[in-house]
Amino acid sequence: MVSPAAPSLAPFPTLTSSSLPQSQGVKLEPVFEALSFNGLTNLVQAGGRFYVTEQAGRVISIPADTETSEATIFLDIRDQVNDAGNEEGLLGLAFDPEFDSNGHFYVYYSATKPRRSVVSRFTATVPDANTARLESELVIMEIPQPFQNHNGGQLAFGPDGMLYVALGDGGSGGDPQGNGQNLSTLLGSILRIDVSGVGPDSGYRVPPDNPFLGVPDARGEIWAYGFRNPWRFSFDRQTGDLWAGDVGQNSYEEVDLVVRGGSYGWNKLEGGHCFSPRDGCDPSGTELPVIEYGSNKGCSVIGGYVYRGTRIPSLAGTYLYGDYCSGEIHGFHLEGGEVVEHQLLVDSGLMITSFGEDEEGEIYVLSQDGGIYRLKADG
Repeated sequence: MVSPAAPSLAPFPTLTSSSLPQSQGVKLEPVFEALSFNGLTNLVQAGGRFYVTEQAGRVISIPADTETSEATIFLDIRDQVNDAGNEEGLLGLAFDPEFDSNGHFYVYYSATKPRRSVVSRFTATVPDANTARLESELVIMEIPQPFQNHNGGQLAFGPDGMLYVALGDGGSGGDPQGNGQNLSTLLGSILRIDVSGVGPDSGYRVPPDNPFLGVPDARGEIWAYGFRNPWRFSFDRQTGDLWAGDVGQNSYEEVDLVVRGGSYGWNKLEGGHCFSPRDGCDPSGTELPVIEYGSNKGCSVIGGYVYRGTRIPSLAGTYLYGDYCSGEIHGFHLEGGEVVEHQLLVDSGLMITSFGEDEEGEIYVLSQDGGIYRLKADG
């Protein structure tokens, strides 16, 4: 454990409970109140419909009307998903950029015997159908998991058409296997793979411009590394920037701007503070967090999105993130490498599990109890 008093190596103050002004212009409105969900992990919109995932292993399709009482089980893989640990289960969902024509979508789930993370492609019966075929599963990759925690789980297609995959350090506490700084393992990294044009027996290709392709003893799939548990990341739909929230050990949570080939410090650093060894470390070559906050502010950062919707003009260009324990939702701008207009937007009182973004750029908040909320202007 890092002492909370350890000096930060990053050029920013650690947030405290009283260091942020509170915005008066944003609130949450409940949506899909006529529906019931359990253990929500994702909300994605594709082809005009919403899709939510439940940790136990279901993908549910919902019409775009947020007052609807209709819902369809799009995919049910509960029989093959291991959700025994609170960080295991159906964790990620991403739709192929050509979903409207090919019906392909991708899921990330935990499996057992042996314990592993699985990224698979499924295909809808027809591109505009509300169900997917179980027998259409094509396993893209399987990653052995030494422990039940720190699985990462986010999937998203970047503006380059590549599939990005978040993997935690393999779990336990303190990264006992040293995976965060080990380029020979996929663990502790955000991966970038090409799943276009794969055949029935092949999973993916490594893009030729990945930073570690051809580096001795390094996995070419790695885009960036040094993460503890990057539970949620997202792309800014306007700039293409990749933002990630990386869950800390006991003392610091962090938000990172992820760049090609970047090392994000774990387990040398937790946030911008030395972790191993705790009395001094060499941060050279490390991408330091954009912001960090201490355990007095929360316990598990939930990475969100840069707001590009139209319902809340005052939030334009604001990166939003939350915390599972505090229920607070914060936002900030990054201008010239400096964090500005950092505010507490909503003190929700929710156990926030994830954020979602619709096709119009509006932002949704998912809670542990199955609630779905949309950000709206207050007034």
